[in-house]
Amino acid sequence: MRWTPGKRSANLQDLRGVSGGAKLGMGGTVILLVLSLVFGKDLLNSGLGEGVSLPGAQTERASSPEEERLVDFVSFVLDDTEAVWKQKFSQAGQTYPAPKLTVFTDSVRSGCGVGESAMGPFYCPADRTAYIDLGFYRELKARFGAPGDFAQAYVLAHEIGHHVQNVLGIERRMRQQQAARPSDRNALSVRMELQADCFAGIWANSTAKRDLLETGDAEEALQAASAIGDDRLQKSATGRVNPETWTHGSSAQRVAWFKRGMQGGRIEDCDTFAEGSP
Repeated sequence: MRWTPGKRSANLQDLRGVSGGAKLGMGGTVILLVLSLVFGKDLLNSGLGEGVSLPGAQTERASSPEEERLVDFVSFVLDDTEAVWKQKFSQAGQTYPAPKLTVFTDSVRSGCGVGESAMGPFYCPADRTAYIDLGFYRELKARFGAPGDFAQAYVLAHEIGHHVQNVLGIERRMRQQQAARPSDRNALSVRMELQADCFAGIWANSTAKRDLLETGDAEEALQAASAIGDDRLQKSATGRVNPETWTHGSSAQRVAWFKRGMQGGRIEDCDTFAEGSP
């Protein structure tokens, strides 16, 4: 993908190497000790410092140049998706509130609870933030056989697709349907995830029009979509495939909906909740 590192997005929060969302340094520890004396409570061990950045907060690890470039890349993709969706919403007479992206290591506190690296990238509607441990990209290449920067971009664009659903009220309506029809919970989840794939395709459509794609980029994204299909993951893990337990859709479905968004570039092309879909 053609891109140039620049100033990192104002909507990017870097919590790499920070335990549980924040780690108190010497300054933060002193502040809590003083407050403990003032209020007569042990604030240091009360959990007050968890998830809160205080003066002197420090990270636990150094970063490599390669990882810093990856942070620059996801920052670029974040800002680029924002520009594309702002334009789409503006054309419809609506305002697009930009999401945030938190980059973390191992675990993180979100508005939806504690997130773990093992969960993979995720989006939290409560705080309108996407979360990703960059280690997932290594796994995407090594475990799932989906290397390349546009495969990485697809993963982030998919999570931003969930933000679009949240802003449009689709996420809320889907949760209501899940509560009203528990037996359809997984099927509704599949439709939700496939729509996020389609929305990622809408962004990819814009990158193609702006000549940001290089040879093989589209194939990288399609390979990533295929690699993380429920059927392929189940087959790899258990040797069996059970469609009733799917939550994200099959490899073929994920590829098809991403391609639909990329070919049409229109929100109306992505109605995975229509009768007869997905």
